[in-house]
Amino acid sequence: MKKKYIAKLSESEKSILVDSGTESPFSGEYDNFFNEGIYVCKACETQLFESNCKFNSHCGWPSFDDAIKDAVIKRRDATLGRIRTEIICAECNGHLGHVFEGENYTKKNTRYCVNSLSLKFIPIL
Repeated sequence: MKKKYIAKLSESEKSILVDSGTESPFSGEYDNFFNEGIYVCKACETQLFESNCKFNSHCGWPSFDDAIKDAVIKRRDATLGRIRTEIICAECNGHLGHVFEGENYTKKNTRYCVNSLSLKFIPIL
């Protein structure tokens, strides 16, 4: 992650965004949160996800079936003994979570599984 964004993060946020950690399932502020607005990166405030793309996957983390164009970078993650696709903020390179395809939760057939601690919600007024 770009150093200029790290100083304002809490230790818990750093463990996610900088160290690629994961919060406990069903513990995040935005897991069962469905207000209208935009989700931005907690570190750099880049717009990442719109609320109309959020859905309840019952997985324990906020789930979105699409990201804002060019806001998220996908990269191969071979940790934990399996191949997954990590998602990071395109602006600051902060770890957000992982993306999964082929689960048939939505018509887009994609689930961006995101840590609440990596997000900040901005309501639409």
